[in-house]
Amino acid sequence: MKVLIVYYSMYGHVHRLAEAVAEGVREIDGAEAELRQVPETLSDDVLAKMGAIEPRKAFAHIPVATVNDLASADAVIFGTPTRFGNMCGQMRQFLDATGGLWAKGALVGKVGSVFTSTGTQHGGQESTILSFHLNLLHHGMVIVGLPYSFQGQSRIDEITGGSPYGASTIAGPKGDRLPTENELTAARYQGNFAATIAKKLAQ
Repeated sequence: MKVLIVYYSMYGHVHRLAEAVAEGVREIDGAEAELRQVPETLSDDVLAKMGAIEPRKAFAHIPVATVNDLASADAVIFGTPTRFGNMCGQMRQFLDATGGLWAKGALVGKVGSVFTSTGTQHGGQESTILSFHLNLLHHGMVIVGLPYSFQGQSRIDEITGGSPYGASTIAGPKGDRLPTENELTAARYQGNFAATIAKKLAQ
């Protein structure tokens, strides 16, 4: 069973969550996790001005996704930073190219799940994931979130991302806050849970 983790990361926060999601997937017997980045739409000059060149080198080895990769997976877990409460433009462009898959019903019945990163606590933690779900529903995917059986999302002793809609992290206004252990644990849990549901659907 193949679980594809498709994401965009500019400074590494979403990439770190993606790695944790993959760890959770691999805990399920027979589940294979594959990481893929969506194509970059910004030039190197623009990325350099945004200070993103060096951070992106840490995950430059991750292959670039194609829309056909989605069709060959049993489940797809998407990761995107937020842009004004919605997915980033790179992910939007990638999804806009999946019309051929939609026409064939290629993703119908597959598990779909989403995680995100925002700059602030209330900068789109929930709206980014919820609005992303619309795309999965149009493709007929079975949406899997982060259930409250992951009790870490209910803790109030620290600032933390994570909601029933999916794992998330708070990067901070300058992007210098890295995912906490609780946020990474949430991502592992989500990967494990999505793979579990996908395995049940395949039986």
